[in-house]
Amino acid sequence: MALPQPSSHHRSQLPIFRALQHRNYRLFFFGQCISLIGTWMQQIAISWLVYRMTHSAFILGFVGFASQIPAFLLTPFAGVIADRMNRHKLVILTQTLAMIQAFILAFLTLGGTIQVWQIIGLGVFMGMINAQDMPSRQAFMVDMVENKGDLANAIALNSSIVNVARLIGPSIAGLLIAAVGEGYCFLINAISYIAVIIALLMMQIKPKHAAISQAKILTHLKEGLQYAFGFSPIRAIILLLALVSLVGMPYTILMPVFVTKTLHGSAQTLGFLMGAVGIGALTGAMYLANRKAVLGLGKWIAISSIVFGCGLVAFSFSKTLWICLLILMVMGFGMMVQMASSNTVLQTVVDEDKRGRVMSLYAMAFMGMAPFGCLMAGAVANRIGVPYTILLSGVICLAGAFLFTRKLPALREEVRPIYVEKGILIETPLGFQTE
Repeated sequence: MALPQPSSHHRSQLPIFRALQHRNYRLFFFGQCISLIGTWMQQIAISWLVYRMTHSAFILGFVGFASQIPAFLLTPFAGVIADRMNRHKLVILTQTLAMIQAFILAFLTLGGTIQVWQIIGLGVFMGMINAQDMPSRQAFMVDMVENKGDLANAIALNSSIVNVARLIGPSIAGLLIAAVGEGYCFLINAISYIAVIIALLMMQIKPKHAAISQAKILTHLKEGLQYAFGFSPIRAIILLLALVSLVGMPYTILMPVFVTKTLHGSAQTLGFLMGAVGIGALTGAMYLANRKAVLGLGKWIAISSIVFGCGLVAFSFSKTLWICLLILMVMGFGMMVQMASSNTVLQTVVDEDKRGRVMSLYAMAFMGMAPFGCLMAGAVANRIGVPYTILLSGVICLAGAFLFTRKLPALREEVRPIYVEKGILIETPLGFQTE
């Protein structure tokens, strides 16, 4: 396999942590380790607070919709901005604004004045921040990792810390909510942003001297859409991710209802369940981090989507806590492998001048479809119940995964010339090379 030869320093690194040799990425990694725990604490606390205040699955879904709809509306434009402006400064700005949002949420909750409309408003504000942050941060990844052969490892390691945080954050949040209430979860999250902001300020990013186009934003947006959806592999990956995000991921917004009505549990039970998802997702992320190349990830996108869909179907029938924990571990593995593998393949095949726009479509598929899914899941759950809603979600995810699997051989052939050009794949008479 014709990959760039690593330096002697690179060889000294454990393969699973090789991206940490890059100073800028190392700073980002450890800053995120702290910040993301707070992020997951806040996410669990918001869900529990809303359900405690309203006892409504629909309002839970609507809160999720309101906090994520900006990603659908604004992310494509954010991708254009990420391609035209300094990504380093953009990420510092978005992280600072996210810290402010968390402080406001904490003060309102600890002051005893929090109301649902305020949660919705702050959720919309956070959604606007995330709409710019996610494509900027994903595109910024390539600026932090000088050796592009380490990019896949960096993406996988980033996914691993997200899921270590998913494991730790909800568990802490469940205990903290039971002991002192949701407000302290929001306060800890706000303070945790300081770590990643300091790490970003300490980075030394080489300035880029790419020509800045004077074309209008809409022209750039159209160009990015035509590029992404005109190339079948990018289009197929984005559409599958969008489907799973639309019908599969909203199971998380229904978890407080499932915990209280099916498992008869508490906020601590919710924390354990989300922690189980984190264990599975961390396992998936570490598996990907240990891989040495992008080859074979198309197959794993298909497999992981099927695993996630089967997990949803099984979860819909489960009524025992330990069975739910096992199933959620499997679901976490499938979800993480699909998301991170999709990210890695897209980052590998995309043209550099369109990276921000393609990653904005990735963010739109991953985050932008979720609000519609949350709204639909809340409405459907009110009519047919949470278990049947989750069952229906799993069946639809499986249908999308099988369709992607059927198209996979043709997609490999289209990607092959790019892999050959980048030295990832050796030209052979045997067709698309696999591991």
